[in-house]
Amino acid sequence: MIKYELIKKDNETNARYGKIETNYGTYETPMFMPVGTRATVKSLTKEELIDAHSGIILANTYHLWLRPGEDVIARCGGLHKFMNYDRPILTDSGGFQVFSLAKNKEKDISEEGVIFKSHIDGKKLLLTPEKSIEIQNKLDSDIAMSFDECPPASASYEYLKNSVLRTLRWALRGKKVHNNPRQALFGIVQGGAYEDLRKLSAAKTVEMDFDGYSIGGVANDGESKEDMYKAIDYSIPYLPDDKVRYLMGIGEPVDIIEAVIRGVDIFDCVLPTRIARHGQAFTRYGKINFHNAKYKEDLSPVEEGCDCYTCKNYSKAYIRHLITTEEMLGGRLLSIHNIRFLTRLTEELRDAIKEGKVLEYKENFLKNYKEKNLIDKK
Repeated sequence: MIKYELIKKDNETNARYGKIETNYGTYETPMFMPVGTRATVKSLTKEELIDAHSGIILANTYHLWLRPGEDVIARCGGLHKFMNYDRPILTDSGGFQVFSLAKNKEKDISEEGVIFKSHIDGKKLLLTPEKSIEIQNKLDSDIAMSFDECPPASASYEYLKNSVLRTLRWALRGKKVHNNPRQALFGIVQGGAYEDLRKLSAAKTVEMDFDGYSIGGVANDGESKEDMYKAIDYSIPYLPDDKVRYLMGIGEPVDIIEAVIRGVDIFDCVLPTRIARHGQAFTRYGKINFHNAKYKEDLSPVEEGCDCYTCKNYSKAYIRHLITTEEMLGGRLLSIHNIRFLTRLTEELRDAIKEGKVLEYKENFLKNYKEKNLIDKK
């Protein structure tokens, strides 16, 4: 199970430092969680993840349901044994994936669940709140997520209201069938950028007494940062101090800082490994692009002062060579660096909260970081 201990709150903001007690040890928050969609953080070993200071990692219910199947993983001893990861694992509900595959939202989404076609063979499938929880129970993750509707950012107020009410009914149905005593279950708050819907969703979800709470619907295509921050601000006041607060799908450094200041504890995103496969890396000054010829003979590390395996052992010149020749090691090395960049960011935020210097940390970070564009082009 999961227990959260709030240790210190910042005096000027909603930022908080705490600890999460899990089946596999106790970890400090704020925390960034790498995403291992198919029971693997793409291309990285357990040892590399631990060396990058990863704690909780994620796996995807939808993808593991289709391949290899939850029963296969259960017979192999559950996710931890299957993927040889002896730290905590969180499984999402599969909701985001199936909603993106449901072509006609009005027709495919019903009170029962979501009908969609498999991205593998086109087979028609139905995922319900009960089925999502059943799969996650068998996967035996440390944290399971309620099955929620993930409406697009462009959805109308009326649609979002109906969606929130349906998600609340689904949350209750899922909670009733959850039967893995080792596994925590988190509720999810939805409601777009509407204050009254966020309040309704948060208050009613908290009434169900979940082990932790997630703020969903903030990583959809087309959503503005302003709306993302509104969604957080409108949800946080109604979430209890003694439970974990999880912001789903967020991995941009500035967004993590802003969310921590608003009171969020944990984050996940595919971004660090995704941009790595495209030859990009996080640095204190923004993302850099290794397709740029200026790195051809640059013997400096990806980022001066970084303690990751990549920066301690390889130069920009070598990594650029790997990227431009499409050698898979290039993406692996940049994935290690990018994950460590985000875990180090949350470590520094923890220290800033302890010292009462969160706003000072944000100001110093933003002086150098270029968020909107790559520092360099091809």
